[in-house]
Amino acid sequence: MRSVPERDAACAIAQAAAVVGDWWSLLLIRETARGHHRFDALQEELGISRKVLTERLAHLVGTGVLEKVPYQDRPVRHEYRLTESGRGLLPVLLSMQDWADRWVFGDGSLTGTADEGGTEARRVADLTGERLPHLELPGHRDGGPVDPVAGGAATVLFCYPATGAPSPLPDNWSDIPGTIGCTLENRLFREAYEDFRAAGAEVYGVSTQRTDEQRVFAAQEDLPFTLLSDVDLHLAAALRLPTFRAGQLLRLKRAVLVVDRDRVVRHARFPVTDVPAAVAEALARVRRLAEGD
Repeated sequence: MRSVPERDAACAIAQAAAVVGDWWSLLLIRETARGHHRFDALQEELGISRKVLTERLAHLVGTGVLEKVPYQDRPVRHEYRLTESGRGLLPVLLSMQDWADRWVFGDGSLTGTADEGGTEARRVADLTGERLPHLELPGHRDGGPVDPVAGGAATVLFCYPATGAPSPLPDNWSDIPGTIGCTLENRLFREAYEDFRAAGAEVYGVSTQRTDEQRVFAAQEDLPFTLLSDVDLHLAAALRLPTFRAGQLLRLKRAVLVVDRDRVVRHARFPVTDVPAAVAEALARVRRLAEGD
């Protein structure tokens, strides 16, 4: 671990910076969260020299952020995966992304949406053709782990900021562009759910609310599909989904993804400014995928 001045020995910020306060270390955590675990894949994604990559991986393994997991016996080869400690850094990365989206790429305005031609929209559009790594999120029904890719012809993931039931929304919520419409969006997917199922697709709603909050809302609205809680931001980090901070919590901006059975994103809509049109568009995309099968 990089040494820190004696005066900072008890400073947690300084100690954390000694572990991850490096350009390559942060990007390695980002890439492992995105599903790139092997040395060659990491080198290709980052354009980093083998020497520097070897040093940074050794550092992150030594500090317990990454662990080496064998994937081949002869010869022995390892891949690098986030530990529990490493996964605990994902909210830090998403907070950095949120800060840059607002203050570096944006004008400092707090918003739950984005410009069509902005960096956030381009980042989501670039998800098309990307593969969603294997991960699990707690589902609202019993809090048990759920793979966000259901395994049928397609899975629709609609991300939304938050519903106002059962927990009250933050003050001035309705003044933040893009926040209004979460209950409507859930209802529209509820009304179209049988059409999605007839086309061989499953539907999941995703927010950063807790499962107990989602459970009450799902019961009130009689939702036939599962709500997934990304409270720990694992999905958001894997896909670098746009977020915004309100009520001291990071919230997902509204987006709709269609993922095929091979975990490849086949459709990505962001920003979502017309919720009924976004639902209809996702259904049409699912039907085209089913016809292709």
